Amino acid sequence: MNSSLSRRKILQGACCLPVAAVLMEVPSIANAATPASPRTTMTADQALKALRDGNDAFMSGKVPKSENDRDRRLEIAKGQTPFCILISCSDSRVPPELLFGRGLGELFIVRNAGNTVDTTALGSIEYGVSQLGVPLVVVMGHEKCGAVAAAVSVVEDNTVFAGAIGQMIEPIVPAVLSAKSKKSKNLLEDSVKSNVQRTVARLRSASEPALMNPIKDGKVKVVGAYYSLENGKVEFFDV
Repeated sequence: MNSSLSRRKILQGACCLPVAAVLMEVPSIANAATPASPRTTMTADQALKALRDGNDAFMSGKVPKSENDRDRRLEIAKGQTPFCILISCSDSRVPPELLFGRGLGELFIVRNAGNTVDTTALGSIEYGVSQLGVPLVVVMGHEKCGAVAAAVSVVEDNTVFAGAIGQMIEPIVPAVLSAKSKKSKNLLEDSVKSNVQRTVARLRSASEPALMNPIKDGKVKVVGAYYSLENGKVEFFDV
């Protein structure tokens, strides 16, 4: 009888071994997300200069040919090395690569109406910093933003937007209230900038080590930007 119990315990223990082995492998699975390809060699300041230069070229109509050909596609198929994470609005008039004269694999773009940062966007930003080694994060609003205009109408006219639209613009409302409290002369445009500034401040004060540590160590910068639709100029602030 004792012999039978012993065999049973041995068999039960053997069944647990594969599970234990899997559990022991969890850290290595997490580490496997680290890319094998080299990361960008740019610093945050160099990345910011590249964006400024690209926008100057865009404004002058002298944008150099960007790397978008077959050879470039094959090159980045092996791994991406973006130098900037750009949080931008979904507005069709705001195409990030064109505004900055950049090609394939150079910008890691997070876009939604109103350039807000929810859980999905934050995870994307943290991934770009921790796994891809991106040194610069830019939060860019733009002139005549429809999502911010909707938030302004909520504050000024008590407008109610049904469904997901209302939920989408809800995080923008505090930015409008902040701009209004300063007796803004152009509430929409000042609200756009306030929305950007609030997001920049939020990212800079992130508590997640994936973002907090690189910022604290000076390896990553988070800055704001504002794009003027009519003249094509991108103004950087909180640099």
